[in-house]
Amino acid sequence: MLMSKLLGERFKEKPGEATSISHIYLLRGGYVRQVTNGIYSLLPPAKRVVSKIENIIRQEMDAIDGQEVLFPVALPGDLWRESGRFDAVGSELVRFKDRGGKDMVLGMTHEEAAVHLARTEAKSYNNYPFMIYQIQTKFRDEPRARGGLIRVREFTMKDAYSFHTSQEDLEAYYEQCLQAYHRIFARAGVPETVCVQSDTGMMGGKVAHEFMLLTDIGEDTIIICDSCDYQSNMEVATGKLPVATTEEGTIEEVHTPNAHTIEEVANMLGVTADKTLKACVFEMEGHKEPLIVFIRGDLQVNEAKLQKVVKATITPFEKYEDTPNLCFGFMGPYNLDARDAKIIFDESLRNEKNLVVGGNKKDYHIKGISISRDIKDADFHDVAEVLEGQECPCCHGKLQFKRGVEVGNIFQLGTRYSESMGMTYIDSDGKAKTPIMGCYGIGVGRLLACIIEARHDEWGPIWPMSVAPWQVHICVLKSKKTDMDAIGNEIYNKLSSKYEVIMDDRNVGAGVQFADADLLGIPVRVVVGEKNLKEGKVELMTRDKSVKKLVDLGDVEKEVAALIAELS
Repeated sequence: MLMSKLLGERFKEKPGEATSISHIYLLRGGYVRQVTNGIYSLLPPAKRVVSKIENIIRQEMDAIDGQEVLFPVALPGDLWRESGRFDAVGSELVRFKDRGGKDMVLGMTHEEAAVHLARTEAKSYNNYPFMIYQIQTKFRDEPRARGGLIRVREFTMKDAYSFHTSQEDLEAYYEQCLQAYHRIFARAGVPETVCVQSDTGMMGGKVAHEFMLLTDIGEDTIIICDSCDYQSNMEVATGKLPVATTEEGTIEEVHTPNAHTIEEVANMLGVTADKTLKACVFEMEGHKEPLIVFIRGDLQVNEAKLQKVVKATITPFEKYEDTPNLCFGFMGPYNLDARDAKIIFDESLRNEKNLVVGGNKKDYHIKGISISRDIKDADFHDVAEVLEGQECPCCHGKLQFKRGVEVGNIFQLGTRYSESMGMTYIDSDGKAKTPIMGCYGIGVGRLLACIIEARHDEWGPIWPMSVAPWQVHICVLKSKKTDMDAIGNEIYNKLSSKYEVIMDDRNVGAGVQFADADLLGIPVRVVVGEKNLKEGKVELMTRDKSVKKLVDLGDVEKEVAALIAELS
């Protein structure tokens, strides 16, 4: 490839709309151009990187017996009604009607399409287990598109779906996929990607993991132990709280006028926030009664955990006029009139003594409440967000908070989709049974952006050899005294027969050539300059600046081969 023919301009100014390192370099380096919010066109360098990422993914999926298929982007709404997601998913799912008035959707994920295909092709236990995967365009009408390719609306994704006749078989295959993902990210140049436990969310199922690249631009909070290998997403993280050592207290009603927040109550009564109890009230989708969650005053409710406990979508409760028996702002579990309400206690309260709780009447609280003594039949569940510095659930280490970007996820779906969509197979005993599913996703464009986030310097990306758009970049510095083009072309022709090579043949200064070469981030660079040629040499260097040396003109092929082998 010749730079004079390469489509795409490079520039040194920081784009005003760029919000991340990868976004800046993708725009400056001529990799992507925005079409509209959250939708981008890829120029040749980015397309070449994407193709290499996809090839790595294909190789690893094929190595664990994956079979590549391709599902449609536009799907009938009735298919999503079978799974129950046509109405359950919000406005992120694009719905439209075709010319015949039939409901259609744009696939933001393809569980329904996978079941639709598999249920017609795998009707006997002899067909199991199997995994199908695709690399396909998807559309999610993301309300917060940001960071270039980090969070977009239209994206390319590898999604895979496995089908099994037993939970044990699913778990064994799930582990194979987990290890394949580690290999994919290592080969793509981000081996530091970590695997964390996660919430299954809208996908359903019981077990899930996310693969996160730790970076300050990440929107997800990752919980990591400073002493062991415990890693988790905030949505499912757990931690140990100190055992309560307070002695029993005497129950006493106290007047607390104008004390509405935990801080105000604690200050008025001379206690710390962890010696108070607060009530959080939610509305459960499909239920008329409110959901009351009692939790320690210094903690917050983790809504993802809570939704798993109650098995319903929750939102903050606002129908105050429908519950005159509840004293909002002063609600507590002692002598609570909670008719027609569901009540949950967070695990943080199980052994707590001498707490300050709401008095269930305006401007009053109650001191001296001990849960085990004063609250009978409390229903305890872990629904709290962990605190930074809290003790690890696996050891005596401390939990640390990190920021991360999700580059992949895997789920044990169980029968969430196969059962709702009526997929069955005939087992060896002659009975119809429902297959058990797993699903496994990787965002290709997001992975490209994350490679830049992890591999860059102040001048541009530093592409790993495995995914670099080209392997060798030749800079031919112009001279009025020497025919540099002839020498450059000779090197270019020799190297192009073995490697992917781009040559800067433009009539521009060295500064422009080097700046553009840094933005393209090619691992190996050959600089053909008049000064070194007088001694029969050219300069050979790596993009990360770790190698920089002069080599004889006759040894260029051998030296480049050695350097590529080392970087590979």
